[in-house]
Order: sequence, then structure tokens, then C-alpha cells
Amino acid sequence: MSAIAPDHIPARLYPVIDALCATGIDVALTIARGPLGQSLAEGVGENTGGDQQKALDVLADEAFEKALGPAGVKYYASEEQEGVLTLGDGPFALAIDPLDGSSNIDVNVSIGTIFSVFEAKDGAEESFLRPASEQIAAGYIIYGPQTGLAVTFGDGTLMFVLDPVTKVFELAEARMSVPEAAKEYSINAGNRRHWPGWVKSFVEECEAGKDGPRGKDYSFRWVASLVAETHRILTRGGTFLYTGDARPAYAKGRLRMVYEVAPMAMLIEQAGGMATDGKRPILLLTADELHGKQPFVFGCRQEVERVSELHG
Repeated sequence: MSAIAPDHIPARLYPVIDALCATGIDVALTIARGPLGQSLAEGVGENTGGDQQKALDVLADEAFEKALGPAGVKYYASEEQEGVLTLGDGPFALAIDPLDGSSNIDVNVSIGTIFSVFEAKDGAEESFLRPASEQIAAGYIIYGPQTGLAVTFGDGTLMFVLDPVTKVFELAEARMSVPEAAKEYSINAGNRRHWPGWVKSFVEECEAGKDGPRGKDYSFRWVASLVAETHRILTRGGTFLYTGDARPAYAKGRLRMVYEVAPMAMLIEQAGGMATDGKRPILLLTADELHGKQPFVFGCRQEVERVSELHG
């Protein structure tokens, strides 16, 4: 049985999206069982990027790896793996963060899976170290009160929601649009003392509210789950910032270009929003290594443009 209706999905990509959705359903059920199953939040080591791996990170990675080879994925690049795996001889290269936001597993906050699809090249790494504009599909699965799929194939951003009765992802919105009138911004305020001046300036303008240069009040948000942050911005607008800062290990922030930044940038741009590194469009940039980090600012076009003005 298919996990997602084939309408609105390019035929040649359908097996990949269906495999992602079917595996996502299994992951969602595992998350829903929480402590009734195995200890999902238990630390089991570190990944290549230095993040602590939780049991659910590894479980999700293994499940997606197993499912995607038969679906036409030749090269599989995971945030949880050191290098690219060759799964078969299919036409696609797929990058994935199997479980984004894993620090929130044990507090029941929305987490997710992020993915990006390219046409496979002859070489494994060269299939991913290329301009973000060459993605042919990108999206995420969010595991929360609803299990949803946001996906783009380069012609708008679609939203699907899992029907818990039929176990099928059904189309909920055919063309999402990032609202422009939002009054929210998202940044890890605990790092404020390390921020560059232009980031501080943007946040100070927001904090000044209707009495400041922006002339309106803003609300601050921070979830520590990129999927949850992106879902909120796609749904009701706002701005997200995770830039580089003064700490030695954070010169380019903490988000990975291949697994997180590039796919979310494509989703946001296809929904009419804007995604930059503070100045340059993300979709014009190229990852220089598989696990390389990338400063990231995205959301409502007007707000992101203001960030770029302050960046100078």
C-alpha cells in the first residue's frame, strides 16, 4: 500500500517520496511510543559533526537507509554517517538529516526528518558538493501533534498531512505561501554575547517594538528544532537566524549546508520567502564538504532583506 497519494508528485520521484513517507510513518509510531519502547533519548556516541547521537538518530538513519536503495537512490548521504553510502544503481542522490531536533526527544516537542534530492553524478561526493539550486526536490517530515510532509519539486511548496486512520499522507495545501505580515523572530538568545554586530542590530530593532524603527511589536520564539521552526514560518511567517558567531567552533554556525540549510532554503524560496547566509542567497552557494556548516537566515522576504541591509 502506498504511503502517499501520487497526485502532485513527479512520477520518476514518486518511489523516493513514497519510501520516505512509509519510513516516516514507522518513525512517527516509534516516537509516539516514547518511553514505552526503548530509551530513544539515550546518548549512543557522537556523529561526524560532533553532535551527540541519540538512539533515535541511529534508528531513524538505519530505517531510511534500508528503504531508499530499492526506491531509486544510488547515493545516500546522512548527517549521521561519515561518508556517502552507495545503495544501488538508481538515478538519485539523497541527503538526509534522519532526526532533526533530537535534543527535544524526551520533552515531547516536534522533531523531524529533513531531505534533499539531486540527480546522481558519477562520483559519490560530487553528487552533493554542488550548487543548492541543483536540488530537484527537498522537504521535511514533521513529527508532532500532526505528522506532516512539506515538499517542493521546484514549482511551489506543498503540504501533506498523515491521516492516522488510513496511514496515508493526504494533500492539505497545494501551494504554501510564507505570510509577510508576521511579527515573530527566532534565534538562540543564549548566545547573544557572541553575535556579530549586524545580528545584534536586527534583534534590538525587533525588541524595540512599536517604539523603535520597525514600528511594530515582535514576539521571540526558539524551539531548537529546525523542522519545527521552519514549519511555523511556512504556516504563519517570521524570521529565523542561526549565523556564525565569535566562538571558535561557530564561525559558520552549527547547521549543515547539505543536510539542513540547502533543503530548507529551497522549501522557503518556493513558498515565496527568502533564504540567505545573511547576505548571499543560499541557493547560489555550494557546499565545500559533506558536513560543512553554513550561516542561515530565512523567512519573510521583507525581514530577511532587512537583515541583509544591516549586514552591509
